[in-house]
Amino acid sequence: MVSGAENAAKTEPRTEDVIIESVEKWLDNPVARTMLKLVCGKSKHGGNRLDIAIRKYLGENIKCDVRDALASVVVKFVLDHGASAFGYSSANLKENLSDPLIRRGMVNVLEGIAKYGTRRPFTSVAPFLVVWNYTKACNLRCEHCYESAGPRAMEDELTTEEAKRVIDEFEEAGVVAIAFSGGEPLMRRDIFEIADYAKNRGFYTSIATNGTLITREVAKKMKEVFGYVEISLDGFEAEHDRFRGVPGAWKLTCAGIKNCVAEGIDTCVALTATRYNLHEIPKLIDFAEKELGVKRVIIFNYVPTGRGKEIIEQDLSPEERQELLEYLYNKMMGNNCRLICYSTAPQYSMVSWNYAFGNESAPLVATHFTNEGAIKALQGRTKSLAEFLGGCGAGRLYCGLEPNGDITPCVFMPIKLGNIRRDRLREIWHSSELLWKLRNREDLEGCGQCEYKYICGGCRARAYGYYGDVQAPDPGCVHNLHYWNLLKQERKSPTSEKSPA
Repeated sequence: MVSGAENAAKTEPRTEDVIIESVEKWLDNPVARTMLKLVCGKSKHGGNRLDIAIRKYLGENIKCDVRDALASVVVKFVLDHGASAFGYSSANLKENLSDPLIRRGMVNVLEGIAKYGTRRPFTSVAPFLVVWNYTKACNLRCEHCYESAGPRAMEDELTTEEAKRVIDEFEEAGVVAIAFSGGEPLMRRDIFEIADYAKNRGFYTSIATNGTLITREVAKKMKEVFGYVEISLDGFEAEHDRFRGVPGAWKLTCAGIKNCVAEGIDTCVALTATRYNLHEIPKLIDFAEKELGVKRVIIFNYVPTGRGKEIIEQDLSPEERQELLEYLYNKMMGNNCRLICYSTAPQYSMVSWNYAFGNESAPLVATHFTNEGAIKALQGRTKSLAEFLGGCGAGRLYCGLEPNGDITPCVFMPIKLGNIRRDRLREIWHSSELLWKLRNREDLEGCGQCEYKYICGGCRARAYGYYGDVQAPDPGCVHNLHYWNLLKQERKSPTSEKSPA
């Protein structure tokens, strides 16, 4: 931990607070929100009214009605003032918004502010990202699998036509990105058809895979429909094959990674950190960069769910996790490193902020599903945006979708909120009592009393995995050592029952 940064944060005047206060005053007031609500919705000429307004802001000549014209005035005011408050030029903002995907994200943000105000942390009007476990079928049997995947698919998985209808609903709801996962999504024969369908409707599409099925031909097909691929590699050969449950998996996975890199796909190596592989992680990151040629590495937080419950004793201690996250950040900051290093542990937001505070050149990693562009945009604007974006995004920025259509707050949190076959995603997103528990950082036990509650908030899936309560503490944080020590004592006690997980 960088104690100097922490002390500075507590003693120096925080101009970021002034920015946040000005943003809240100009957007989170009854008049502004009423105006935003008035201009949300569908245009008579087709399409989203806010999207039309942003395109007019960019100078496009678009046919519009009176409400569309009003929307363009409101949006121009909001965007110009927002760019000024956060130190961006209108020219740079317009250049970014010329990308339809970024424009779609901005519509989501503005509708979120209209619906919920400028909450800390921010809640989007619909999930920015849906992680879709597309099938439960998998050719491996990983010890930590949250989905308890195996050789067979679920009997009631969504059909191809149902999957297309789901994507149509995502488009209507305002979802920006879809990440296909599993199981092993490449075991579904229609995966490329569905991913292509989503891409053609303006979604950012990505895939999380074990990599063993990615031949050169498969990689070529992936390049056409996926903007990003995440491939799991949990150690070197012996450790990876043991962890993944199939001899020879490591060689196939490494070949799959190389095939994706060779095709020019944005490729990330993903590994779940446990005591099994902790000692190998630094060398594995170097191997991923220098031998496999990837540009990204992401460290997944271990969560005691699915088959992962069976290896709960391999969870990192809070001190081990903190040391790993600091190593990861410093690795990324190294002069000779060309990797972008992420982690799904929300504590990484806290670590990066402590390093970045007062350092204009230091990157801030505010969420684990950020990208290089977002990291660069956050440089020098640490606290002012970190509290809006930061930490766990479950039920706030993203949700999960099971192979049978069940909607969950997070793929690591097996709580059924509804089913996409019967329920509307936006209605669940707006009205679910459980999702509002996830969004209310003040009511979290342990984490809710932390000064980093808006930047981090703890992993809500780990809280649920350990305690069965989404508002419980995340026991894997150095600020929650008390809870971790209590869990250790309970497991050592001969009279205690099995771990809460």
